[in-house]
Amino acid sequence: MPNAISQSLLPEFDMEMASTRRTLARVPDGRGDFRPHAKSMTLARLAGHLGELPAWALMTLGQDELDLAGGGSGATMTTRQAVLDRFDADLAKARAALAGISDGDMMTTWTLRSGDQVVLAMPRIAVFRGFVMNHMIHHRAQLGVYLRMNDVAVPSIYGPSADEGNS
Repeated sequence: MPNAISQSLLPEFDMEMASTRRTLARVPDGRGDFRPHAKSMTLARLAGHLGELPAWALMTLGQDELDLAGGGSGATMTTRQAVLDRFDADLAKARAALAGISDGDMMTTWTLRSGDQVVLAMPRIAVFRGFVMNHMIHHRAQLGVYLRMNDVAVPSIYGPSADEGNS
């Protein structure tokens, strides 16, 4: 099977992306400036960042390197619907890219750099799992805390939440 790696990742990808979308769908409009601590991202920035992570999957799968030199400040949520629209559009492309990538391409080196400095260089599969999937899970958990602190029901992810019982 020429793309066994991607085929083994697709169920996890689908589950984690669906959980992230459910969490993003709960983000309240009008509270974008909320942050639980001065060192924390604002709610708008955190939601915007989660909304852009399917594009990170697409970059990881579709190119051999990313140069952060001169990069922007990242996405910030303007409205919940705008974040969901971006998430959905990029998710469809990222899923198609994952479904079609070969095992050989998953094992090639992917490099993150900042100008001439190499930040990391590792097999694309490792970057996809760490830089995309685990990164998204980490920030989704943060967003769950932000939701709780704003009295917004937290969706079930790996089991029941306090708000969704057995769902």
